Amino acid sequence: LTLRRLFCFNAYASASVTSPKKKPLVFLGSPQVSVTVLDALLNSSSSPDSNFEVAAIVTQPPSRRERGRKVYPSPIAQHALDRGFPSDLILTPERAGEEMFLSNLRDLQPELCVTAAYGNILPTKFLKIPPLGTVNVHPSLLPLYRGAAPVQRALQDGVKETGVSLAFTVRALDAGPVIAYERFEVDDQIKAPELLELLFSIGSKLLIRELPSIFDGSAKVKAQPQDDSKVTLAPKLTPEESWLSFDQDATVLHNKVRAFAGWPGTRAKIAVIDETTSQCDILEPKIITTRASSPENDQENEVDEITYIKGALVIPCGGCSTLEVLELQLPGRKVVTADAFKNGLRGRKLKRL
Repeated sequence: LTLRRLFCFNAYASASVTSPKKKPLVFLGSPQVSVTVLDALLNSSSSPDSNFEVAAIVTQPPSRRERGRKVYPSPIAQHALDRGFPSDLILTPERAGEEMFLSNLRDLQPELCVTAAYGNILPTKFLKIPPLGTVNVHPSLLPLYRGAAPVQRALQDGVKETGVSLAFTVRALDAGPVIAYERFEVDDQIKAPELLELLFSIGSKLLIRELPSIFDGSAKVKAQPQDDSKVTLAPKLTPEESWLSFDQDATVLHNKVRAFAGWPGTRAKIAVIDETTSQCDILEPKIITTRASSPENDQENEVDEITYIKGALVIPCGGCSTLEVLELQLPGRKVVTADAFKNGLRGRKLKRL
């Protein structure tokens, strides 16, 4: 037994000489889109030549879903557990400024913290802990779209180009120096969930590419301060914003549908009229998929009448434009195509409200 212990000690000592201790890194993220960044870090840290390890994961506390019946961990926490990450190293503070949490973080002695859609404000006490700083993967071309909903607000504005930035975190919102960025061309049909996933995928590769410079300190030298004169803000979405007003141009409405896809979605009020009985019912469907177009020159419909053309509900909008609705969803029902929705009308007419 003594010989075995001596052998194990010598083997450990030998490994320590040939393989220096890895630098501890703490990752902070919460929603599903952050999984790509976490996976990139875990995969990179497990390679033989890696000089860092993921020492802990910080995420939002478990929340109630399915009408409050059960409590579930955040998507990041669940994914980490599925990968076999130790549960005691998954930290879930209500606020990142809690003294107990900060004490636990100090005990880990992280060299670097990395955030990707964490969803919690990081106080100065937190930012002072990692000597190499905290780096954020932000899905916009900073200083454009600082805030909680950069992808959604960019789509709402109808941008043709966006991107992802890797920036040091400072106390001011998304205002730190930018280490690197990648541009991304935006097509006019992509929705927020898909674009978010793509940008965080690009961001994860960007992060792994830049980690060596962050660890050796050269990233702080090359990082560029943001031009505050070009700042735009991206406040979080609210359910109150989700209603569509058909007095607006169809392109504006189409961009809003793309931006609000996933959550909170976009809603519209539509009148269903039975001309034989004069009965009028008001529907409030979610508008799922659209495209903007110009009206046909030979149309002679009423200004508020919704027609059906080539697989789309065609709604007249402001500026002599029309919004083509390709998919929609009634409350409590599944998403259906415009074809299926029209078949369920049984000859009744539609009008916009």
